[in-house]
Amino acid sequence: MDSGICYIKPEYLVTEADGGSAAANTENSDTNKRKREDGGEVEAGEKKKWDKKERKRGQNKNRPVFKDERYSHLCHSLIDGTGGEPCSLANCRYVHDLDAYLAAKGEDLGPECYVYTTKGYCARGVSCRFAKAHTDEQGRNLKREDYDENAPPTTCNGVSSELQVRLRKHEYDFSRSKELIKMAEKLRDARKLKEQQEKEKNPSEETGEKQPSETTEILDAEKQTDTKSKPTATGCAIDDSAIGRDADHKPAVDFREKLVLSPLTTLGNLPFRRICKEFGADITCGEMACAQPLLKGMGQEWALTKRHQSEDVFGVQLCGNNPNMLNQAAQVIHETAQVDFIDLNIGCPIDLIYQQGGGSALMRRTNILELTVRSCAALSDRLPFTVKMRTGIYADKSVAHELLPLVEEWGASAVTLHGRSREQRYTKHANWAYIEECAAKAKCMPVIGNGDILSYEDYMERRTLAPHVCSVMIGRGALIKPWIFQEIKEKQAWSPSSGQRYEMLQKFCNYGLEHWGSDTKGVETTRRFLLEWQSFLYRYIPEALQTAPPQKINARPQKYRGRDEMETLMSSGNAADWVKLSESLLGRVPEGFTFVPKHKANAF
Repeated sequence: MDSGICYIKPEYLVTEADGGSAAANTENSDTNKRKREDGGEVEAGEKKKWDKKERKRGQNKNRPVFKDERYSHLCHSLIDGTGGEPCSLANCRYVHDLDAYLAAKGEDLGPECYVYTTKGYCARGVSCRFAKAHTDEQGRNLKREDYDENAPPTTCNGVSSELQVRLRKHEYDFSRSKELIKMAEKLRDARKLKEQQEKEKNPSEETGEKQPSETTEILDAEKQTDTKSKPTATGCAIDDSAIGRDADHKPAVDFREKLVLSPLTTLGNLPFRRICKEFGADITCGEMACAQPLLKGMGQEWALTKRHQSEDVFGVQLCGNNPNMLNQAAQVIHETAQVDFIDLNIGCPIDLIYQQGGGSALMRRTNILELTVRSCAALSDRLPFTVKMRTGIYADKSVAHELLPLVEEWGASAVTLHGRSREQRYTKHANWAYIEECAAKAKCMPVIGNGDILSYEDYMERRTLAPHVCSVMIGRGALIKPWIFQEIKEKQAWSPSSGQRYEMLQKFCNYGLEHWGSDTKGVETTRRFLLEWQSFLYRYIPEALQTAPPQKINARPQKYRGRDEMETLMSSGNAADWVKLSESLLGRVPEGFTFVPKHKANAF
């Protein structure tokens, strides 16, 4: 039997005689095929002349971007309907014809507004696609009697207009950051100088004596500080940089024996993280945010730092190529946002990030990495600074075993190691034997393992193989089956029915409408992220359909049909079926709408 195939029970297999009507899980469907420059499809065996320059690994760069022109924004003065204060702006660019706006908005998508039901007031007012649930006969937006205007918001973080202005006008005080960079540079240079002195043969070595130098004194003082501040406990989130440590403080976050949700670009959005928290994820982290846009006050980038109240342990992941920018971004997040830890991404394989010297490129730029880790780890003794890395850049040249002890020495509170190189991306299997080799080199810093966990059996197998690993981070496994956290904690598999999976999608849509808005724009944003998620969800194969469960993350299934029509639809690899599924939850898509998933990692 081929280990790369997930075998399906005979009664659920789709044969040629079935005519393909139930071949729901056919990958590379018409909507997902790559196109040539002349618009034709690439056939099997055809030579692709554009491979070197045009073909991008990792993402579908040339996917069509649909722009919905059906709607425009209603002026805020009319959000609650007629009778409010008139617009005071002379050149307001929003719509002021309420009747025309409502006519263009279309019919409501349903009789109940989730936001109004849960909060007692919908801020989208008459622009809400469920407005009839909270407007009176005169078209005025209603507030329930139990609505508390002073209730704290359910989400926090993001950028305020005042902070945005300060960042854009370069008025934010980064003197603390500059000071930490200088101190980190001094320690780095002192370490290099000492290493150089140890290699050289000095006259003092012949007599068996070493002359003390300023460099030696600096590093000796650093070691003494580290010795005093390092606790004897193993596996805690320790902010043990030599700068500004306080031995009396307990670690702010304990990373031992936790289930960590991986930072997932595009897919690790706030509504998805809420779903994972409900299934038992212990620690969550926002999507990767780039330091430069954060320092420019770009709202779209700051939105990646938003945190829901259910996320009791939450971190922000930073990406960049400059230690000054990374430290400044870490400082402003620490001072203005509610986060429990900050993570540095030195494993991102995206071409654009790598070519600019960020992401996995930092694994070979150790001087820059050292400055970044030392300075960021010294920001606060109550803010752990962690690092997420891969095995290396190339599959045949792993460097994590050399880098991980250095990162610990520089002050990192924890390291997450994904058992693949940048070159491998998500192909082959994650190397957990190598993860264990690296984890064994850490003195007291917790090491979190990452890669290829899709079931409780996978989890136990990896933990047995890597006993020095303190916790596990789950990425694609959570996208394919977010209830994996529940399975691990309950130590048994859970096979949800198609109805239960559909209820999960409904919950995601409700959370999306609460987060992105229940107007037309919010509905379509929710739809887009739902479709991106469905491009991974379709890979889940119910336990009852497999001949030898559990499912392996890279195992490709035989063509099969589900136990009912909904299960068959959910297992389809055709993007047109994903759109059909979204229409049952969020109404019909706009005319001309098409969808191609952003990440090629969604495929087997």
